Amino acid sequence: MNASSTFSNSYSFTNKPNINDDEWVESMRKSIVEHRDEETGKVPVSIFTVPPVLLATDPNSYTPQQVALGPFHHWRPEVYDMQRYKLAAARRTQKYMNVTFDRIVEIMKKNDEARIRASYHKFIDMSADALVWMMAVDMAFLLEFLVVYSMREEGRTRDQEVTSDMSHLVDVKGKKLSHMTILRDLVMMENQIPLFLVKTMLEHQYKEIENKSAGETLKSMLIGLYRELSPFQEPELADVSIDQCDHILDFLYHMTVPNYKEHLHIYHNAIQIDREGMITENKIDEDAEEKSFAKPSDLRRFANFIWSILSKSKAGMVKIFKKIIFGKPVTVMMKIPWKILSSLPILKLMKDPIEQMLENFRGEEGEQQKDAASEEKTPTVEEIKIPSVTDMVKAGFLFSPVNGGISEISFDVKTRTLCLPVVELDVNTEVYLRNLVAYEACVAAGPLVVARYTELMNGIIDTEEDAMYLRERGIVVNHLKSDKEVADLWNGMSKCVKLTKVEKMDKVIEDVNKMYRRTWRVKLSKFMKTYVFASWKILTLLAALFMLFLTTVQAFCSVYSCARVFKQLPEIPGSTEGGA
Repeated sequence: MNASSTFSNSYSFTNKPNINDDEWVESMRKSIVEHRDEETGKVPVSIFTVPPVLLATDPNSYTPQQVALGPFHHWRPEVYDMQRYKLAAARRTQKYMNVTFDRIVEIMKKNDEARIRASYHKFIDMSADALVWMMAVDMAFLLEFLVVYSMREEGRTRDQEVTSDMSHLVDVKGKKLSHMTILRDLVMMENQIPLFLVKTMLEHQYKEIENKSAGETLKSMLIGLYRELSPFQEPELADVSIDQCDHILDFLYHMTVPNYKEHLHIYHNAIQIDREGMITENKIDEDAEEKSFAKPSDLRRFANFIWSILSKSKAGMVKIFKKIIFGKPVTVMMKIPWKILSSLPILKLMKDPIEQMLENFRGEEGEQQKDAASEEKTPTVEEIKIPSVTDMVKAGFLFSPVNGGISEISFDVKTRTLCLPVVELDVNTEVYLRNLVAYEACVAAGPLVVARYTELMNGIIDTEEDAMYLRERGIVVNHLKSDKEVADLWNGMSKCVKLTKVEKMDKVIEDVNKMYRRTWRVKLSKFMKTYVFASWKILTLLAALFMLFLTTVQAFCSVYSCARVFKQLPEIPGSTEGGA
């Protein structure tokens, strides 16, 4: 049984009903007995599967739709139809190689098989021949596709045409739908091929291509690919070494976030967790926030002061009052007169509100315990607290576009101007950013820069109006159908797999929040929320006491003749004349 028959009826590495037992045992023996640690021990894993928390948000953004590269999706029927075009590309590639295709496969099997397997974090259940042949054919197709971008970089887009067999898939101008679909598939994290293999195949095609080494040729291809995919408009591109990149997505990431530790002044802080398990990172200083609003009146401050003394005292009047009113004996005794009083005409209307108020007052401590328990269960998910574009515009903020990447984000406190990089959105942008975020989460030992940027944009863009304003300001260049799609794009990328801090962006967020809280609109809103809407319990208590007073007067008048009392009161001067 050969390798092709073994895997022809399955496309998943975790579900292979037709595996031969003898072949499986032999593969296990080779993997354990003949495995040499020195060959793969120093090879870091660079090609991962997408974390489930991200994959669940939009599976189509992480799963290749037209072409599969590498072993993860090779056997899926939806993409295996492209095999005929891959084989055609391999046959054309063989014409330009200085050795036969068989010889390339033999060299890769002898020198690179262990390194290939070590690059993938999942176990690859394929024979050596099947794995190497698959890689060689996929690389031939990949190089033929990337030639388009090398031609663009060298200004040969009009002079040279793509071969007729690939003409309906690959478009030099990049406008065909199939070309755009393949372009998205190339950047998916699970669809990567180790870059050292691609460089090796280029070296065997030509010793020197127009006085350029294989590394320089490959870099020219990938730079053209980056220009096509990147949503940012950098005046100068970073100088990224091909030898330090593991695959295409790794190259694109280093181009998007070049030397971020130096340029963005990023530091990685361990997330501090208090005893209740609550995340204390990025917490807004409530005391500082309160200081920026209007001070309470002298009467309220005096009342708060008295209440704090009473509540802190061990034998305070509050506890005594609660024990007297809500003690079991007194409660039983109060039920009888309360039934009599509640039957009166006026009190009958106020029966339910007063009972509800007393029940709330009695259960205040229980609610506090429930709140404390609920705080312990607060989900440990970090959210950027920043006002939306519309709210900031109403508060007098300005927005300014800048050419550059993520490192150009800044905030001018004096002019209240938030500077954001120009971002060009098309059908490829979401897939590009999502896979950068996924790859960053898997490999970055420090802060997640791209993830933080997407969280920032998600924080300020909530609605279609927010996206429209940024488009009108020139910050968002929209090639999508509507502004609503722009808002949906950013709002859909809010998931992150771990918490992080990026110093420069966090400083911008902090400055924006401080300035926003100082505006008169926010001060007024905070004042109303704190000193008006939050006082409903006190107002309810005062209203209940007033109704209780009226009830007492009514009960008194029902026993004594109030008319006689009122007649004995002295008359108000001028009342009679006024009545006349």
